Amino acid sequence: MATRESVDTLLQQCEDAIRFAGDQLQDGRLQEHYNDDGYSNALEALENAYNDLSQLAHSANSQQREQLHRMRLQLQQLQNKMIINPH
Repeated sequence: MATRESVDTLLQQCEDAIRFAGDQLQDGRLQEHYNDDGYSNALEALENAYNDLSQLAHSANSQQREQLHRMRLQLQQLQNKMIINPH
């Protein structure tokens, strides 16, 4: 079973990845192709956070799974936005 602390820690990591990716998306809009490394790193951070959420969900209770699912949707939404919007 997932501990509350492990869920909270992972959710904080996901929020950090979202914040970083949001900054890179904004920078990408301003700098176009001059920010490829940061943009790629942000996409990788989102993917890693998504995978970590999926792993932890297997050992979470129903309330924790709901929290993790909501965060997973936020990660997917930002990933899609970064992939669809050219930088």
